[in-house]
Amino acid sequence: MYDGSYYQLMAEYNLWMNQKIYTVCADIPDQKRKQDLSAFFKSIHGTLNHLLYGDKAWMGRFTNQPFTITATSQEVYSDFDALKVERENTDREILEWSQHLTPEWLSQEFEYISNVDGKRRILPTWILVTHMFNHQTHHRGQVTTLIKQQGYDPGVVDVPWLPSLNAVV
Repeated sequence: MYDGSYYQLMAEYNLWMNQKIYTVCADIPDQKRKQDLSAFFKSIHGTLNHLLYGDKAWMGRFTNQPFTITATSQEVYSDFDALKVERENTDREILEWSQHLTPEWLSQEFEYISNVDGKRRILPTWILVTHMFNHQTHHRGQVTTLIKQQGYDPGVVDVPWLPSLNAVV
């Protein structure tokens, strides 16, 4: 039922979108990137940190290499350049990992401890992998709104514009 092709597409989309967002964010002064805009994670920088945290937490679980930061709101990197480098590395890891997902692994039950409430949960793996990619999209939507509020344009963010799809005829 789940062959992994959806997740490969989402990993590629994740990489492309993060490249777009970080390119725009590099032009935003640090003070504006870190300005409290009353968002859930306060600022553009805070939301970018949470996005990285979420990906590293889930990838740590999926690859059996736990991420040491467990507080969902803890800042992973205060320096934008360091955050950008780790984002690029993590996106490449996610893309590579997505190429090896199998229907057998995706259909297995997956047990983990939630960093939100500390409770043990068991769900089919495909649900949790889907959640990881949905979580990225959700918070990137917040980031693009914050970027627009600061007067910058992230450009088109829809999957059909993913360059590798060659959708223009």
